[in-house]
Amino acid sequence: MKTVNHWIGGKPVEGASGDFGPVYNPATGAQETRVAFASVAEVDAAVAAAKDAFASWGTVSLAKRTAILYKYRELLDAHRDEIAGLITAEHGKVHSDALGEVARGLEIVELACSIAEKLKGELSTQVSSGVDVASIRQPLGVVAGITPFNFPAMVPMWMFPVAIACGNTFVLKPSEKDPSASWRLAELAAEAGLPDGVLNVVNGDKVAVDRLLEHPDVAAISFVGSTPIARYIQAKAIEHGKRVQALGGAKNHMLVLPDADLDFAADNAINAAYGSAGERCMAVSVVVAVGDTGDELVKKIADRAARLRIGPGDDPASEMGPLITKEHRDKVASYVHGAAAQGAEVVVDGTGYTVEDHPECAGGFFIGVSLLDKVPTTADAYRDEIFGPVLCVVRAETYDEAIELINSSKWGNGTAIFTRDGGAARRFQLEVEAGMVGINVPIPVPVGYHSFGGWKDSLFGDQHIYGNDGVRFYTRGKVITTRWPEPSEEVGINLGFPKNH
Repeated sequence: MKTVNHWIGGKPVEGASGDFGPVYNPATGAQETRVAFASVAEVDAAVAAAKDAFASWGTVSLAKRTAILYKYRELLDAHRDEIAGLITAEHGKVHSDALGEVARGLEIVELACSIAEKLKGELSTQVSSGVDVASIRQPLGVVAGITPFNFPAMVPMWMFPVAIACGNTFVLKPSEKDPSASWRLAELAAEAGLPDGVLNVVNGDKVAVDRLLEHPDVAAISFVGSTPIARYIQAKAIEHGKRVQALGGAKNHMLVLPDADLDFAADNAINAAYGSAGERCMAVSVVVAVGDTGDELVKKIADRAARLRIGPGDDPASEMGPLITKEHRDKVASYVHGAAAQGAEVVVDGTGYTVEDHPECAGGFFIGVSLLDKVPTTADAYRDEIFGPVLCVVRAETYDEAIELINSSKWGNGTAIFTRDGGAARRFQLEVEAGMVGINVPIPVPVGYHSFGGWKDSLFGDQHIYGNDGVRFYTRGKVITTRWPEPSEEVGINLGFPKNH
């Protein structure tokens, strides 16, 4: 059986703890790999390697850093199909979706290639007689990232390319459910010429997470995952004096106004709700139908849902793959089973789905898509982040009622409005309480040079991830005030507070 080990100090390191976790192929349900779980000592070794590497990497010129990153970008591009194959094998998403994940991660590598522009300081001359003031940004040192299963390549690439481009060294703790893609990213970074110890990967569970949060040589923690864990990460990181950006969960609403093109809205609702089997924090999980649009819109979504092709991710005909584990599949199904008792109308029930034309998938973690209409806001299916292919439809009589409903949610990750009315769209983008807003765009994930992050219980910390916020998070500012007096200049003694003149 294949074993995924650690990557420390520029080379593979076999797990020494004796503790391993199973890695399944979600399409078949079979365990094909195991992953070594790091002990405290192994995490310490990764941090020590990163600390040793920072002594030189932090002073490497921007020209040399970007040359390595350009080479890295070329290698990732050349191996994108291979990386996507690793994602499909361990996560389950269809290959085309996995390729899209790699492409979006590459955007952040490209941002990192332009780091020289992002790290330009500021200079003010003659702020006082003969005095200049400059501001610069410098790296923090060793930083770490803890990433989720749903994007095993993209989310790590949201973090470490920007961090190392800024001069930091990095320790990555990927999800233990699908670790191979992250390990391959580190291997390719070494091939690109990244010095030993600049990027390290330790696999594991809570033992590894807690050690990174507690380690005195780790200056900052980046995290993407569920809201309860994000809250824990923030509290623990702050307790140990670290910077933290912890992105949590979501319940993203898509508002459909009566003037919207309902076919266009239905297509986008299908794509945003059921893509990646709903296992993404930017998935649309609630459609808010305003006025008399509800019945027709629900019918159009249901008709499209019936035509979706669900199967193994390596089958080009599949549009949606399985969920990550059997336990998660069963949990998602429980929300559908309980919806009717809590007042919802189950229009499409995807539980109990089987892949009939792939006998090898009989034990896979498959579930069909579900559509719930007239869902009360008190129902569990509305209140909880399901993280699966379940779409709730909520009715609202007016725009004002709809915006109040959306803003009352404890989450504020992403949201969207579908309308032909520019005035309504502009009002929505100003009034809605969410960090990312789409206008006729259902999944408004920002491009690499804008930052990703939500509001309220979707973000714990002060900075969003990647883009300009990412650069600010992985650096700290320094202000330098300079004066070069003339040889004949006499300053004299003045104990008063300095004044500019």
